[in-house]
Amino acid sequence: MSGDEESTGAGAETADSSGPVPPEPESLGMTLASAQPLMTSQDLLALPQPPADHTIAYGPGPQQVAELRLPKGAPPHPVVVLIHGGCWEVPWGFDHVRRLAAALTAEGWATWSLEYRRVGDPGGGWPGTLEDVARGADHLSEVSRAHPLDPERVVAVGHSAGGHLALWLAGRHRLAPGPLHAERPLRLRGVVSLAGITDLRAGAAGGVCGDAIPQLLGGPPQDHALRLGQSSPIELVPLGVPVRLVCGARDPVVPIDQARSYEAAAKRAGDTVTVEVVEGAGHFELVNPRSSAWPVVREAVRALLERRPGAP
Repeated sequence: MSGDEESTGAGAETADSSGPVPPEPESLGMTLASAQPLMTSQDLLALPQPPADHTIAYGPGPQQVAELRLPKGAPPHPVVVLIHGGCWEVPWGFDHVRRLAAALTAEGWATWSLEYRRVGDPGGGWPGTLEDVARGADHLSEVSRAHPLDPERVVAVGHSAGGHLALWLAGRHRLAPGPLHAERPLRLRGVVSLAGITDLRAGAAGGVCGDAIPQLLGGPPQDHALRLGQSSPIELVPLGVPVRLVCGARDPVVPIDQARSYEAAAKRAGDTVTVEVVEGAGHFELVNPRSSAWPVVREAVRALLERRPGAP
């Protein structure tokens, strides 16, 4: 597919003398919310997946495509660059965030949902995965010529490994000349990281995503200091744009420490960063527009898109 080709497209019993009353969850040190089962990736895929308005290639490879959804309302439309997670690995794809993309578009924002080469794809990993995300984001300037988008109002939203990639997009202007350097990268108004992996060194040490971080880098972080410095968001602060980090209080995949340590480092460097923890939420609830996390995600995106350039 060439860069110009498009296809349209979740009564109490009383005590008696027969035995003790079972304790309430609160008496066990739990809240009612924490007693609920966490959402799984399969639950996420079972949600309705409204089709995109257009599927557009940004490169020659089969994974180098993005789904564009256009909202109703007067153009030009602000844009959310949406990046799915999945530990940077096959087979996770943008089908895991299609319902979120549709919900964001219903709020009045165009969504540009990126697919990219992952570990397991030819050319995936270092540096192909990062190159694809950069190339796909920068392709918005060309897409804006054919569709009513506002390239001055763009935020990046990423989940899990996609949160890493969204933060990296905002920091790549700090990279020295090399394979990942861009003279004029896409300008962002901010980043919303949903359970994002912000520190690849700490993530690898803690076993986040198993061995996916060494797979992404091509080996252990300690053996690839240059690659680590060019790809780990915590190494690239200050990004120069505001960042909203949204976490689930019960996330079993990415520890909240990732957000807290990034917040501290970014604030020391002068960035504006906020962390919001959604009680009762796990990892996948953050990309489910039917969950309690959705209002938090929606308002984080809205705040950044409506922010005046230069405002904190």
